Parts: sequence; C-alpha cells; structure tokens
Amino acid sequence: MYKTVRDLTEDAERLNMTIGAFNMHNLEMLPDMIRAAKEMGAPIIIQTSVDTAKYIGYNVIVAVVEELANSMIVDVALHLDHAKDFDAIKDAIEAGYSSVMFDGSSLPFKENIEKTKLVGEYAHARGVSVEGELGTIGGTEEGVSLSEEDKEYTRPNDAVTFVRETGVDVLAVGIGTNHGQFKSKTNVKIPLLKEIHQVVDVPLVIHGGTGVKEEDYPDLINNGIRKFNVGTELLVNWTQQAKDCFAETPVNKSLRYNIIPANQKVKEIVKHKIGLFMNKNHPVNVG
Repeated sequence: MYKTVRDLTEDAERLNMTIGAFNMHNLEMLPDMIRAAKEMGAPIIIQTSVDTAKYIGYNVIVAVVEELANSMIVDVALHLDHAKDFDAIKDAIEAGYSSVMFDGSSLPFKENIEKTKLVGEYAHARGVSVEGELGTIGGTEEGVSLSEEDKEYTRPNDAVTFVRETGVDVLAVGIGTNHGQFKSKTNVKIPLLKEIHQVVDVPLVIHGGTGVKEEDYPDLINNGIRKFNVGTELLVNWTQQAKDCFAETPVNKSLRYNIIPANQKVKEIVKHKIGLFMNKNHPVNVG
C-alpha cells in the first residue's frame, strides 16, 4: 500500500521500532529496495533528493513506487528529502509524493518556523505529510566527519516551539550525526535525544544514519527515533559493486549483468538495517 511517513511512523510508535528511510540514487536499485522490505515483513520509506527526482522524473518515480507497493503488497512511503525550494516541493506533491521535507535548518529560527509552516499548510491540505529539521547535521570530507564546529545541536525548548508553531508530522534533530560519513562512526548524543523526546510529541528522525554505530540503534529507537535515514551506505556499496563488475565485463555483454549484483548489494544492506530497526528485543509501547 502507498502510505505517508505519518502513517508509518504512527505504527512505529506503537510498536517501538523505527522505519528505514532509504535514499534511491537511481531507478535500477528501487525494486530490490522494496523487495527487501517485503522479505522482512516491514514497511519502508523510499527517499529521493531533489536532484535525483529531476534526473529520473517525479512522475516516473511515483508511478514505479506505487506499482511496486501495490503489486508486492508492501507499505511504502515516497519522501522528498532535504528540499529547500518550495517549487520543488510543489512539483513533488503534484506528481504524487506522499511526504516531503522542508530543510530550513540553515535559516534563522523564526524564518525556519515560518517557511516550514507554509510548506505544512500546503502539503497537509493535499494529504501529504511533512518533515522539518531543527539543528544542523554535520558534514564530511572523504567519508570522515568534520569538526564539531559545523554542527548546531537541537535545543529541546526550541523543538517544543518549532513543533507547536509548524505542525510538522516528524522532526529531524541534530544530535551529532553527519551526512556522507562512511569511513568512520560518530558519537551521537543520546542524553540530548532523551531530553528532546521527553518534551516533544512528534516522531523524531535521524539523518546521516550511515555514520551511526549499530550498537546505538536501540537507545535511539527507545527514545523516539521513528524514521532512520540511510543513503551514503547504499550509494558507496552499489557503486563499488558496479565498478568491480564493469571492470571485468566485455563491452558487448548486457548491462544487467553488472547492475543486478549492485542492486543485490543494496538489497542485502536494506534487509540488514530493517532487521535492526524492528527493535525486536525491546517491548512495544503500551501506554
């Protein structure tokens, strides 16, 4: 079934788990991402950047995701990740994306609130869920996290105000993660996450998930993380597998023999992550 991020995170809250939000970087890897979710018996969020959506075509992505979700009988949300331009968000919603993110994290606090609120009003009127971001996610250099100076951590009191004023369905928080990090792991600030979780009433989101230690997953999930983004790990492994295959393949051999192993590598990662995200060794929320 084709769902919104709000639908999926509400279920995740009841089951005390998180939903894997995986970035597709090309159309080829998409079917195996959804097959992975089907085999694990779990929902999945497929994410695209604005550039990926423009490269493939918003309408093409929506059509393929809806077809795969319905034919495989898997709960799937399609989410536009880190959009900063309202026009791109409108294009995604018009094409049929079920969820969008407005990233105003680099803006002054009040401007972030006002612009996120406008996106929320537009999206909610069309049945589309909205993610906002407060605090910033760090950057990387060649896959290794940069200094703490380029991060701004989410302040719990600001999170309360932001959620109340914007009406976002889910909130991405800055607790020490880094986009693009894959050669090292970061030390996330679990105590800060606990503080935020205690005072806000919406599901929370981890960005830069590739750089998070897997042993930290339970603490993150048990403190409100209901959407967990993974992108760089898929890109790096798909590309490496494709490079290895192409390097040994005659130029007149069908491309699929190079692409299928790369897609399978993505499938393995998605299945592994979903297995951890289901948080099977911890109780469900019953209150």
